[in-house]
Amino acid sequence: MYLTTAIDYANGSPHLGHAYEKVLADALARVQRLKGEAVYWVTGLDEHGQKVQQAALAAGVAPQAHCDGIAAGFQALCGALDISHDDYIRTTEPRHKAVVAEILQVLYDDGLIYKAEYTGFYSVRNEQFVQPKDRLEDGTWPESYGEVVSLTEQNYFFALSRFQDWLIAELKARPDWIFPAFRRSQVLEFLKEPLNDLCISRPITRLSWGIPLPFDNEYVTYVWFDALINYISVLGYPSGPLFAQHWDSAVHVIGKDILVPPHAVYWPIMLHALKLPLPKQLIVHGWWLVRGEKMSKSTGLRVDPMELVAAYGSDAFRYYVLREMVLGQDGDFSQESFDQRYKSDLGNDLGNLVSRLLHMIATYCGGVIPAPTLREAPEMALEAFFKQTIKEIPAAYARLELHKAIEETFSLVRAINRYAEERAPWKLSKDPHAQAALNTTLATMAEGLRLAAVLLLPVLTQAAPRILTLLGQAPSAPWSAEALQWSRSCLTGAKVGEKPILFPRK
Repeated sequence: MYLTTAIDYANGSPHLGHAYEKVLADALARVQRLKGEAVYWVTGLDEHGQKVQQAALAAGVAPQAHCDGIAAGFQALCGALDISHDDYIRTTEPRHKAVVAEILQVLYDDGLIYKAEYTGFYSVRNEQFVQPKDRLEDGTWPESYGEVVSLTEQNYFFALSRFQDWLIAELKARPDWIFPAFRRSQVLEFLKEPLNDLCISRPITRLSWGIPLPFDNEYVTYVWFDALINYISVLGYPSGPLFAQHWDSAVHVIGKDILVPPHAVYWPIMLHALKLPLPKQLIVHGWWLVRGEKMSKSTGLRVDPMELVAAYGSDAFRYYVLREMVLGQDGDFSQESFDQRYKSDLGNDLGNLVSRLLHMIATYCGGVIPAPTLREAPEMALEAFFKQTIKEIPAAYARLELHKAIEETFSLVRAINRYAEERAPWKLSKDPHAQAALNTTLATMAEGLRLAAVLLLPVLTQAAPRILTLLGQAPSAPWSAEALQWSRSCLTGAKVGEKPILFPRK
């Protein structure tokens, strides 16, 4: 899999949506790696355009210096969230600008880019031309467009409209290309209206912060045309070995607000015009809301992911956003639900299980996991529960139902806790005739916990490896049939670590 996120725009600091998209992609990448698949995954920063130029001017710094500061913030976010990306692409890098210029020249030479005068309306906020049909019923423009001005100027256009019929046919032939499926219907609905050719330039007199057109240095490249190319420039298109190795397996993770038209119209047509295959899939996630309202800088309604990570740790953040959001739908953040997940799921269900198990093994067995010598109804029931659960979890990940996969994994954690309550090893330890039952109970709990930790590796990237290490195992294990098989012997004799506090009370 070649996995990408949308590259973030360099006009502000990271918010909850940015962080969620990184964690989502990272979990998908880790699942594939655990299954033995090769993964190359990339994120980055989109640094050109009018809003960046304006933000730099307002701050009294050069645009590049402004972008450098923004990039540092987003890269710090990746580090704080334990993101395992393979590359980070910035659109001001020479490797990217060279590919953009080459593609522009190819399309110009093929007659697919032409110069014409345009008279119409321009959304300053979105840096795009808009049509009269985009007005609301009362004649005003949608709030998302911000200031809309009337404009007449010469520009260069990409012949998007020539490929509309091809794109419609392609979408109809590939029902699984966009996840979730209802998003494909939205794209086809959008394509019922005739496409306008895409203005892919801005006069340098109006916008200087951009990649110059190779065939006319009086213009720079439209930011969306520039930004989308990052998906292949980072691979060294057209002749780099990474491009040859990975492009055919591309999967883009994006937010619903940039599906139409950028990723579902502009990008596939650009690729088709370059005679390149389309990505295998677009995975489209929803928005994070706060008490039902969309976050925005203008209203001040926002959630700082760095503050949450600093207070609760990266595992708690990763767990919450993946467990709480149904991929493809909107999610609603509240501090109350975050605290509840942290206290109940992570602190009580998992953290306390680890702590008390290691304490009992240290107290009753000298810190060494004993051999299970009995296999009675409680053990058989827990093993059977695991065997059913292990059928569900990989299937849920394959369906992109990450919330379901995580819930199933924690159902195993809760089943281990129920088993412990039933066997009550703290009582068995007081009975000199119950040593076999005590050993079996602790060994069975340890094995269940081992398997749960392996299954949590894509989500709890700090705690899951630590749990495995505390059980005397390697900090990671593949999702192979052998590693995910209930064993009555693989932990026997392993020396456990001291009991930890994985999720301290807040």
